[in-house]
Amino acid sequence: MNLNNLTSGLSSDTSASSSKNVLANDVVVKGTIKFENELIFDGKVEGEIVSDAGALTLGKNADVNGEVLTKSVVVHGNVTGNITVSERCELKASSQLNGDLKAMRIVIEEGATFIGKSEVTPNKAPSKPSERSITPSTSTSKPQSASVAA
Repeated sequence: MNLNNLTSGLSSDTSASSSKNVLANDVVVKGTIKFENELIFDGKVEGEIVSDAGALTLGKNADVNGEVLTKSVVVHGNVTGNITVSERCELKASSQLNGDLKAMRIVIEEGATFIGKSEVTPNKAPSKPSERSITPSTSTSKPQSASVAA
């Protein structure tokens, strides 16, 4: 397995205090993945990826069928399901998201495919699915299909 192929082009923090976990493209998971600090995932998962304070990077081969609930996420691959992050979500040009997106900050590169609705909550972290309230959100867009060609 060549980790350079997995991580080439991915931004990384080289701080010695962080622990980086890598699951390569030959990994298939059915269930829940939980992690603490940082996870680079390039395999397939049916279930959810959860971390209260972690940074998730989904590689170009990543195929997620389920929910993503993390502090931040950078998506290079495919996600079919909702993404809820407390800080930043970045959809790279090679990414495809078919689901709803909730974050404080959203970056969508030209070429990314996003089908769903987005909710940007700049002044507060988005609520987790089990903690939803009846009050309206700060900013919500209607369901949309966006595919931008490079």
